Amino acid sequence: MSINESVQTVDTLEKPPVVQPRPSSVAATARSIWNVLTINKKIAVGSGIVLFFILVAIVGPFMLPYNPMALSQTIKAPPSAAHWLGTANSGQDVFSQVIYGTRSSIFWGLLTGLMVMVISVIIGLIGGYFGGFLDELLTLLTNIFLLIPSLALAIIAVAYFPRTPLTIATVIISTNWCFNARVLRAQTLSMRSREFVTAARACGESTWRIIFAEILPNEIGIVAAAFVSTVIFAILAWAALEFLGLGDPNSVSWGSMLYWASQSGAIFGGQWWWFLPPGLCIALVGVGLTLINIGIDEVIDPRLRTSQ
Repeated sequence: MSINESVQTVDTLEKPPVVQPRPSSVAATARSIWNVLTINKKIAVGSGIVLFFILVAIVGPFMLPYNPMALSQTIKAPPSAAHWLGTANSGQDVFSQVIYGTRSSIFWGLLTGLMVMVISVIIGLIGGYFGGFLDELLTLLTNIFLLIPSLALAIIAVAYFPRTPLTIATVIISTNWCFNARVLRAQTLSMRSREFVTAARACGESTWRIIFAEILPNEIGIVAAAFVSTVIFAILAWAALEFLGLGDPNSVSWGSMLYWASQSGAIFGGQWWWFLPPGLCIALVGVGLTLINIGIDEVIDPRLRTSQ
């Protein structure tokens, strides 16, 4: 071996190995979210629609051309360059009301759906895992709430409590957690005797860890699909109750816009620019969430997938 070859060999041995930079946790999280959103075409399209409305709800109220509650002398005007979606019966700008109402409708719909799912998960998993008297008690409670009609309870609630978003949210939450809780209870009953649960007990895992760290992750597909369907129902129920006049008359939301348009005869008066935009927004959000729900079902059950 020559002297030059020996020097090159020593230099190679002395050089430290090149360490490839690991992706940051933010980048890894973003990549994981992107993979989830693009795993199915329906999920991708539905997520795009829903994320658009969430973005409008966050940023839109800071970029309004007019105050959504401001009155003007330009009443019941059709769409124009000054008012892109026309004006209401008291001169309010409809475009500003639609953008501003997006925050209330989306926020309360998502919050209500989240609270419904939290209650459903807790009651369904606890009842299904423990069984016995506790399961019978929770099942009885679930059956009782299944019999309570939402609309009748909403009418009674607004008669004795203020017509605030919190009142409507309480009515929707208290009457819609029951079905998902029964589904999760049935799934938990079949999982509590599986091998991985038995192994977790043998290893000394705590009961709550077994329920929420072992069983719940195996039901995450059902929980995700139930959450999306619950949000759909919550947004539609919210708009329906406000359309019937059971909401806060001083708030601006898609449902309240439909209520005031109906009260002012906009439908029969041909003022389509007043009631059509909020109705389309509700429909589009429903379509987006439905696509996500169908996509989740296809990912969970390969038999539902169609040929691409």
